[in-house]
Amino acid sequence: MKLEPNKVTEYIMISPPVSFWIFLSLLTPLCDAIAQDFCVADYMAPQSLAGYPCKNPNKVTADDFVYSGLGVEGNTSNPLKFGVSTAFVSDFPALNGLGVSMVRTDLGPGGVISLHSHPRASEIVLVVEGTITSGFISTANDVYIKTQKKGDIIIIPQGLLHFSVNSGKSQALLFASFSSENPGVQVLDRALFGNNWPTQFIAATTSLDPDVIKKLKVVFGGSG
Repeated sequence: MKLEPNKVTEYIMISPPVSFWIFLSLLTPLCDAIAQDFCVADYMAPQSLAGYPCKNPNKVTADDFVYSGLGVEGNTSNPLKFGVSTAFVSDFPALNGLGVSMVRTDLGPGGVISLHSHPRASEIVLVVEGTITSGFISTANDVYIKTQKKGDIIIIPQGLLHFSVNSGKSQALLFASFSSENPGVQVLDRALFGNNWPTQFIAATTSLDPDVIKKLKVVFGGSG
């Protein structure tokens, strides 16, 4: 049967099975293009907005799927007494396209993870050793704080400001998992005082004293 061009739309509209198979035929090539077991990142190829391109499967080995970077204790000899080791897609090529990642955080007694957010991922934190007090702030400005001990987990919803403090007397160890291979992080202190945002505008938008802002800029390496 041969249809005139102006009859094609009418035919599809009155023939749902036909329209379904046309849709399926258009979708199939796309599915074939993305249906693969993995896409190990090729760090040697140019990166695009979509992320890392896939490494040639013929060059992928078992070593690409194993990462040992979280087995080393983080350096806590700093003012905040915390050290972080990441397993993001930029560290671990096998994570590319899988939507998962991890970090290890070591906290000395009194150690602090400053207020920060992950704009692209929710987070689940497992306390492996020690006692931690963690919390987050909702968009309704409600604060949720809870102390966790070994074996406890806490959920941090995507994009919300959150923190952790070692509230025990010994070293603490945390492992956190994210719902993105590249969760991103924005630390509030550094966002305010670790760049060249002019002091006058920080003061205007936060109500902080300009002298206090200038002192904090020295601490966090900012200018202006």
